Formats: sequence, C-alpha cells, structure tokens
Amino acid sequence: MHVQAEELPMVRKTNKGTKIKPDKATIAFNVIGYTLLTAISIVCLIPFWLIVAGSFTDEMEIIAEGFKLFPNTISFEAYKSVFATPEQIYRAYGVTIGVTVAGSVLGLLLTSMAGYVLSRKDFIYRNSLSFFIYFTTLFSGGLIPWYIMMTKYLGLKDSYWALILPPLVSAWNIILMRNFMKSIPDSVIESAKIDGAGDFLIYRKIILPLSTPGLATIGLFLALGYWNDWFNANVFITSDHKYPLQFLLYKILSSAAVLRTQTGAYLAANVVPPTETLKMAVAVVATGPIILLYPFVQKYFVKGLTIGAVKG
Repeated sequence: MHVQAEELPMVRKTNKGTKIKPDKATIAFNVIGYTLLTAISIVCLIPFWLIVAGSFTDEMEIIAEGFKLFPNTISFEAYKSVFATPEQIYRAYGVTIGVTVAGSVLGLLLTSMAGYVLSRKDFIYRNSLSFFIYFTTLFSGGLIPWYIMMTKYLGLKDSYWALILPPLVSAWNIILMRNFMKSIPDSVIESAKIDGAGDFLIYRKIILPLSTPGLATIGLFLALGYWNDWFNANVFITSDHKYPLQFLLYKILSSAAVLRTQTGAYLAANVVPPTETLKMAVAVVATGPIILLYPFVQKYFVKGLTIGAVKG
C-alpha cells in the first residue's frame, strides 16, 4: 500500500513517537562501557603523546627531570638535527615511499593469486602446495645461504630489488588470504563459469572485488612491513642515495651516539647532538606518515583479519 504525500509527516511522527527508550540498565551499561573504553584509549595514547612531547623537550630538561607529558621549555633542536641535511631526508622518504608502494602492489597481486588458487577445491595440487608453503613457516635456509643467494646468484647487491623482493610474499599472508577467499561461495564461481568466464576473468572481476577486506588487511601488513624495514638496507644497500628512511634514521642515531663518546667529542668539539630528544624525533618522523594510512583501511581491517583467521 502506497502512502500519500500528505500522510508522510504523520507517519514519521508516529515512527518517532513509537521509538523504544532504553531502560536504566542499558543506559548504565553504556555509560560504564564508554567510560571504560575512553580511559583505556587515553592510556594507550599516553605513550604516543610522550614521544611527541619528548621530541619537543629541551635536552637538559630531560636529563634533569626526565620525560614529561608537558615540557616546560619547547625546543626544536632534535628536529634541526634530523633535518640537518633535508635533501637526504626527502630522498630517503622517496625511496621508502617508492619501495612501499611497489612492494605492496606486487605483494598483493602475488598473494591474492596464490590465495585464490589454493582456495579452489578443483585444484589437484592444492594440499601439496599448501604443505610446502606452511613448511617455510617452520624451517628456513638461514641468513648466510639467503645472503649468498641474493648477492651471488641473483645479483641484487645495492639494488632496490633487494628491498622489495624479500618481504614480497609471506606464508602467513597467503594462508590468511586463502582462508578469506574460502568464504566466497563456490556457486558464484560456478555461475561465472556457466556464463563462459575464464579463471583470470573470474579472479579479476569477481574474486578481487569480493575480497576487498582481505586485500586491505594484507595491504596494510605489507605496507607496514616495507615502511619499517631497515634490516635489508643494512645488509644489501651500500650507496647513500639508496638508503630508505628507517635505515637513514638509524644511521643518524648511531652517528649521534658516536659524537657523545670521548672520541667523537674530540673529533667534533663544537657538535653536541641531543641524543635523548633525537630518539623521540626520529620516532615521530618515522611513524608519523604511516599512521595516516590506518584510518583509510580500518573499516576493512577487523573484518578481513577475523574472517581470514577463523575459516579454514
């Protein structure tokens, strides 16, 4: 039955009037729950605020009074030390952003394809390949054979590919993606096959759009891994202009620590870097941009992680 236009305000008024009011127990539960969650959130945010406040605190104030949430004296000396050579920082940012974007896109492509293949029940080698992938989570070749393979046989010494390839595909991400894709009904794939779609078309047009939460979750894992990676640069990169951000900041901290020693003070008597506040400033510079990525994938993160972890 259609409702006439003049009756709509009355209908809305009636629906508004019949709204069920929560009882006192529900109100009390909500108040306690929101209060408790707010307190926990504040406790979780305090360390981040302590890092930010510490980066703007005067070095001597930290030495005398320790870290405080609200410093008495605001100082930018730590950031001046970090950005003493700004072109180097910007170049390191560019390397890190390029490696993170390229590695995340390639990693998502390979991980989603592997997860899709292993989730198909009609793939006869599914169990064998799953075993080999799972086997790598328990045993590995070790650091020395890995280094020899990367440098001698693949020739990736001082190459950007040495930063991209090692974290590109992981067994954990493949298993997570496979379990997520198992939640997609087989009838969807069978219907597409009846309509004449091939495997690549099904993967591109059906599987990927339905796997958005899983892709967002794996993408965040990959992006965080590439952004925070400094070890591969420490092992394989020798040219200064190829340093990623994390490794460059690590070198800055190491240099500041050396200048604090007696030998460093003798070599550079006029340079006394603020080592304590420098650590906080480095943490802010390193983690600030990647934190901005989380709100864009947060709505997919919990769904993708829980579905992928429970199924299978």
